Amino acid sequence: MTYAMPGRAGLDYAPYRYGSSKLLFRGPRRPPPDDYVACLGGTETFGKFVLRPFPDLLEEPLGKTCLNFGVVNAGVDAFANDAAVLEAAAGARLAVVQVMGAQSLSNRFYSVHPRRNDRFVRVSDLMRSIFPEVDFTEFHFTGHMLSTVAARCPKRFATLREEMRTAWLARMRTLIERIGAPVVLLWFAEHSPDTFPIRTVEVRAPEPLFVTRAMVEALRPAVATVVEVAASEAARADGTEGMVFRDVEAPAARGLPGPRAHAEAAEALAPVLRGLLDR
Repeated sequence: MTYAMPGRAGLDYAPYRYGSSKLLFRGPRRPPPDDYVACLGGTETFGKFVLRPFPDLLEEPLGKTCLNFGVVNAGVDAFANDAAVLEAAAGARLAVVQVMGAQSLSNRFYSVHPRRNDRFVRVSDLMRSIFPEVDFTEFHFTGHMLSTVAARCPKRFATLREEMRTAWLARMRTLIERIGAPVVLLWFAEHSPDTFPIRTVEVRAPEPLFVTRAMVEALRPAVATVVEVAASEAARADGTEGMVFRDVEAPAARGLPGPRAHAEAAEALAPVLRGLLDR
């Protein structure tokens, strides 16, 4: 059953801030125990519209606390410069880091909000020189801006797309290095990293946007392992079954993993994490 809430009621995420961090995490607030796993990621790790996201589901098979540091609409930038989260991740036995989209981080062409990485802040002179006909003052969200410039000139957009990918790899390497603890890189999406065409300009494709197999493999030497979870046909067919949201949130809910997909992520992660914890 899907729980659509016509009024203001919805899922209570009990949001809180961890230590000195300005990011909002899903509660309830729990102080880190001596032995725990940290899960960093975006809206999927946060588990928006889902009663029990995969970090919660991992606790029973692992027998350990799994702290959920997922942040709605976060990209790599949200974590790479957050001292409180990095300290918590460094103190964990393992850190699960979700693969997030390459569009939601600052680069040589544009800057995003340091915490709400889906928010467009400013463009550089380089961006203006490549797209002189575009009025960037009309944009508030990165997706809207990228859709517009991609439609204007796919050939020029290719330069921007490669910059996003280059910046993503550099920032991910920095994040992994700053965490320090063994990192399990998690691909959690509707599709596998093999299915994203490297030359696409489609900015409404499923997350993680613009991330390819080659990019994931480039990070493999820096992490303990990579776990890939592409939602099964059954999970995709569920649609919003079992999700909790208000009527106005239905379009957003349809684009996010539901309870079955989260269960599949936990099932794939659990044996891998157990093996690493037992070493």
